[in-house]
Amino acid sequence: MRPWLASLRDRRRVLSGSRRSARCAGIFLLAFACQAAAQFKDPQDGAFDASEWLLDKKGFLPMPILITEPAVGYGGGAALLFFRESLRERTVKAAEAQRLSPPDIYVAAFAATENGTKVAGAGGMVTFAEERWRWRGGIGVPDVNLDFYGAGGRLGTGEQKIGYNIAGLLSTQQLMRRLGDSDNWIIGRWIWLDLDATFDSAHPQPVLPPGSRAVRSSGLGGSLEHDSRDNFFTAARGLKGSVEAIFYSPDWGSDNKYETYRALAFGYVPLGERLVLGGRIDMRSTSGDVPFYQLPFIELRGVPLARYQDQRSGATEAELRWNVTPRWALVGFAGIGRAWGTRTSFGDADNVKAWGAGFRYLVARRLGLYAGLDIAKGPQDTAIYIQAGSAWR
Repeated sequence: MRPWLASLRDRRRVLSGSRRSARCAGIFLLAFACQAAAQFKDPQDGAFDASEWLLDKKGFLPMPILITEPAVGYGGGAALLFFRESLRERTVKAAEAQRLSPPDIYVAAFAATENGTKVAGAGGMVTFAEERWRWRGGIGVPDVNLDFYGAGGRLGTGEQKIGYNIAGLLSTQQLMRRLGDSDNWIIGRWIWLDLDATFDSAHPQPVLPPGSRAVRSSGLGGSLEHDSRDNFFTAARGLKGSVEAIFYSPDWGSDNKYETYRALAFGYVPLGERLVLGGRIDMRSTSGDVPFYQLPFIELRGVPLARYQDQRSGATEAELRWNVTPRWALVGFAGIGRAWGTRTSFGDADNVKAWGAGFRYLVARRLGLYAGLDIAKGPQDTAIYIQAGSAWR
């Protein structure tokens, strides 16, 4: 046989083998894609659904972070979660205890935004001792750029606002104990803040009480919490509420002596088969030598964080969810708030209003988890919020 003919036949064998390998690889990839598609397909209605994947997921899970908060601008990051047990395993335990609780989760995360803000942190949530005890905690390293408008909306410099940076270390730790077999918890909490606040040197410095830029704060306190929601992702009925008091003192490492108080409640009521009405109220108060960055502020969709601050703040919001189909829902919401205490009483404070609408998709039917997007209009701007679960926490 001529050498060139043998070489040609060898090449044909190689090419034929390569084609067979390519076909096998293609079949393998197609089978993998079909399996993956089947995993995210609900057998009940054939729609995209992540229930099975989320129910069985344990170990490490990377997750993207998307930020649309108008106070810091658009941004993003990544989080690495670790599930000690899957939601399915937690559900089995919950059936034995006749009570559903979240799985044990640990997380590390980093995020940044377009205005130069950067935040890194780690934390976790663990339930133990037959669902009677729970620990939640985390530490963070913030480097945040915000605007300060003054307590009561007045800087005392003739300008409307001044930019500032706050950076350092923070920690929050809380130990929770269930009261009997009820939905009520008693909570002990410790907050540690070691922060440095620096205002933009190109502008006149705001007039602040001595010690309001305290570098170190250490607060001990507690709260009572009730949670009877039917789902801790996206509830359709039930109530969550808490009252909290934190006391900062040099006796346990704080530079200043002051107190912070908060009362929060939100609940849901079904209106027929397709409508769910939700309501929320949030009251905050402080006393003593409070650092300016810990002054209470109005928290509403459509209002930048820390835009309206004073010694006290209050906000209320209503939301109506219409389940148009078993998978898709529309939401509409409106809220109003006030901040007062430094120069004005509650009756003289200005109203801050915000409203908006959005949509939700049931991404995990068996978990009752909705995700979607809200567009909110506040006094100054229109903001976009990406939602996973409830907008209220």
